Amino acid sequence: MKLEKIISISGKPGLYKLVSQLKNGFIIEDIITKKKVSIGNSSQVSLLDNIAMYTVDKEVPLFDVFENIAKDNGYTETIPHKSSEEELRTLMATALPNYDTERVYASDIKKLAQWYNLLHKAGYISEESFIKDIPVEGEQESDEVSLETKATEKKVTPKNDKATATKGAKTSSAAKSTAKATHRKMG
Repeated sequence: MKLEKIISISGKPGLYKLVSQLKNGFIIEDIITKKKVSIGNSSQVSLLDNIAMYTVDKEVPLFDVFENIAKDNGYTETIPHKSSEEELRTLMATALPNYDTERVYASDIKKLAQWYNLLHKAGYISEESFIKDIPVEGEQESDEVSLETKATEKKVTPKNDKATATKGAKTSSAAKSTAKATHRKMG
């Protein structure tokens, strides 16, 4: 599940997807109705990706808490946010057993249940949504290198001019000498 563009706006019910940034605000989209509206910079916005829940020894990202709730509920909706405080505390104890009972209030758990159910209704919660992308080492770097190589080939190859190729090589060695001299001064 990608929470980096999902936001909560203080004073507005629901969750929103950040669509784009304007000069003096943002364009947002309600995750349920898909209606797009603009908001000003003065709105208090919280990115769900930046929210964490307190435990006794650390803070756990909201993504992980949602994942635990999803697994416990078989990737279906959880209890309504208007449930009793006892039911909400039971939900929290199941999702995050060592949560800090003094710093996580009933209102926080209500919001957690509400957000989870909204995300589920909008299709953000499924087994596939919690599969974490594991970047393959060197994959991005090799793409960048091949693009640079192709760009260099296009600059030198079409002209077939030895003078131009030699001039480029001289510039490179001059740049290297300058870099070495600068390094010596700093070191």
